[in-house]
Amino acid sequence: MRKVSLLERIRLFGHSGIDVLAVLGRSSLMLFHVLFGRSQAGGGFGLLVKQLHSVGVMSLVIIVVSGVFIGMVLALQGFNILSSYGSEQAVGQMVALTLLRELGPVVTALLFAGRAGSALTAEIGNMKATEQLSSLEMIGVDPLKYIVAPRLWAGFISLPLLAMIFSVVGIWGGSWVAVDWLGVYDGSYWSNMQNSVTFSDDVLNGIIKSIVFAFVVTWIAVFQGYDCEPTSEGISRATTKTVVYASLAVLGLDFILTALMFGDF
Repeated sequence: MRKVSLLERIRLFGHSGIDVLAVLGRSSLMLFHVLFGRSQAGGGFGLLVKQLHSVGVMSLVIIVVSGVFIGMVLALQGFNILSSYGSEQAVGQMVALTLLRELGPVVTALLFAGRAGSALTAEIGNMKATEQLSSLEMIGVDPLKYIVAPRLWAGFISLPLLAMIFSVVGIWGGSWVAVDWLGVYDGSYWSNMQNSVTFSDDVLNGIIKSIVFAFVVTWIAVFQGYDCEPTSEGISRATTKTVVYASLAVLGLDFILTALMFGDF
């Protein structure tokens, strides 16, 4: 096996850095054009509604089912831990705070990246491979405004709403396990939750997280589809990149946002 010299390692590192900067530049230019470029007349709202159904409504089932089961698991695990300290009546407080502050936005974003994000990348990539984007340009239609923009805005709107639904059904699932199965007093479950959850510290911070995640996940998804190689292999790689990059971005941003919101600095 050939040994790689130090200069070769430095060259490879620099080449990788240049590639990353180039991708960031292209994605930023695409985003700027989508957000601030000249709007095209006709069909904008209809296209947005169609994409809201595609990325939002079609993701409801996996969000609701996942939210219910995660709420149930949180209640079960929380009850087992809290009961050893005689504090099992606080299980509702634990479930609500965990979902609103953390798991609601994060898990919803990860599920959204896997379900809707990958679909957006594959759809736009397939349009590029079949030269539909080029055809739009030939007839004077900007594909960024006609294809990318409705999908970007649909993801930006859908994910925060899905995160709220996730948290609500998770709290309901937790109450079903805690109250109906484990015997926690119904009034204690809801009253402790009501007394501990505040809008500004818990609900609003969770909404802010989900908005940031929505922007980043959808941006990654549409850019990977628009920038991919117009081949079946290129679309496959772009779809994989969307899920991986979006998931890592969500987890990294979650730490940063949590530190800013709840850290003692």
